[in-house]
Amino acid sequence: MNLKLLFIINAVLALLFGLAFVLIPEDTLAQYGAKLMPKAGIYVARLFGATLLGIAVISWFAQSLGASDIRSSIILGFFVVDVVGFVVSLLAQLDGVVNNLGWTTVAIYLLLGLGFGYFRFMKAGA
Repeated sequence: MNLKLLFIINAVLALLFGLAFVLIPEDTLAQYGAKLMPKAGIYVARLFGATLLGIAVISWFAQSLGASDIRSSIILGFFVVDVVGFVVSLLAQLDGVVNNLGWTTVAIYLLLGLGFGYFRFMKAGA
């Protein structure tokens, strides 16, 4: 896999999940067996969706950047997001907060974290 493809995959996933959390947060979380507190939970879910939409835009435009400090910083930022997301989603999964579909979230964060970690720390010139 190359970095451009990783950015595209990240952008598409963030766009799809971001739109779902902004437009239909209750239905999205219901797929995972999670229920929201009436207004506060919907608000937080929509804020999460807005953040994902921002990640999608950054990732989409980052795919065309050449090797630079800016691109390296973006990769590091995505690495942090994905590692923290992996830990949070794994702990929630192990605690029974969501149903078995939650393992897909754990896997997505893990794979993206490994990908961005590889390009940030292992691959020269990323």
